[in-house]
Amino acid sequence: MTLQDHHGRRFNYLRLSVTDVCNFSCNYCLPDGYQCSDSTPPLSVNEIRRVVTAFARQGTRKIRITGGEPSVRRDLPEIIRTVAAVSGIDDIALTTNGWKLPTFLPDWIDAGLTRLNVSIDSLDPRQFKAITGHDRLQDLLDGLAMAHEMGFNDIKVNAVLMRGHNADQLPHFLNWIRTTPVSLRFIELMQTSDNHKFFEENHISGDSIKAQLLDSGWQSVLRKSTDGPAQEFWHPDYAGRIGLIMPYSKDFCSSCNRLRVSANGQLHLCLFGDKGYDFRHLLGSDEQITDVITFLQDSLNEKKETHALHDGDTGVRTHFAGIGG
Repeated sequence: MTLQDHHGRRFNYLRLSVTDVCNFSCNYCLPDGYQCSDSTPPLSVNEIRRVVTAFARQGTRKIRITGGEPSVRRDLPEIIRTVAAVSGIDDIALTTNGWKLPTFLPDWIDAGLTRLNVSIDSLDPRQFKAITGHDRLQDLLDGLAMAHEMGFNDIKVNAVLMRGHNADQLPHFLNWIRTTPVSLRFIELMQTSDNHKFFEENHISGDSIKAQLLDSGWQSVLRKSTDGPAQEFWHPDYAGRIGLIMPYSKDFCSSCNRLRVSANGQLHLCLFGDKGYDFRHLLGSDEQITDVITFLQDSLNEKKETHALHDGDTGVRTHFAGIGG
């Protein structure tokens, strides 16, 4: 069985949030930081196992663990190990701000992690601190070096494009990936319900970077069925690749292959949707997994063909976490 909507899109990729808490204060996302005020605890390890099992029985093969910042959960290695043990799951990714990457990475890899996404919005230490509120760029770079030394090479680095903060740093990034084998993805800044002024001042289209790449001999990479939303490019003179995530581009939603589950057990059919579908009441026992499957199939009937970003409709989403696949 495969999860499929009325528009012919198949969903084999789940983005699973394990916490709403984040310990960074990025200016484009949560400039004041965020500590969850809701007293409801996040999904337990057993609830996570049941979510992943239900998705796996419907053809999901890739799980991306996200937050907030997932590493604030001390049981993250147990979560990764639990997900890895679910039959049918063969790709386990983690999106992290990398705040203690050198400390945590060995345990994550030992637990079964297969892919790593790290956010690095600038390679200039001062600018990195200005964007994130933390002076941890070197920790991230040390963690990436450790990952390569351990033979862990499927690494993606996310950078949010912002006119006033890092848009002029493309040459610096290009010089870095000339010898660094990572997939560097530039993500267009997106409008949310509470960043209108910041968005208007800083949004730039990824099309300008795409044009520069193509003019410089970069070539498109063929997409795989479990890939995220990035358009990826390669160049024979570079060890790394470049990806562009452009949610305002034409037909962005046509290749959608992922669903999202929040830390409190709500299904989100779209990052920009205006509704979450609560199913935590179905996660109390293994006997309810078939009910979860029915719930997922029924909910997909509500998935729209496209988001409404072009109309200024950002749904209920109030911060940036979630798009980098």
